[in-house]
Amino acid sequence: MEEQIALGDDYKIINDKTDAAGVRHITAAPSALVCSKQIDFDIVDGKIHNLKYLRGCDGNLQAIGRLLEGMPAEKAKDILLGVNCHGRGTSCTDQLARILEKQVL
Repeated sequence: MEEQIALGDDYKIINDKTDAAGVRHITAAPSALVCSKQIDFDIVDGKIHNLKYLRGCDGNLQAIGRLLEGMPAEKAKDILLGVNCHGRGTSCTDQLARILEKQVL
């Protein structure tokens, strides 16, 4: 029996590496349901740094990156999980929350 993937959980982790300084860099391709095509961010001591989205609502996603800079990953996940864009059942920020929940926390 094949495992069912929940709506919006079809993101793919492209890269997940930790460097010698302890900086974990994650690159993911979000669900095809959202407009962004790639999410890049670092985790340092459990906090988000250098968050960048490729494509999507550019100004809003740049603002999200600035707002989340230095925020604990768990807090960001709690804030963003479940944000629904135009009835898609997910959003660019919800994709980040799902990635944090399953890959980081």
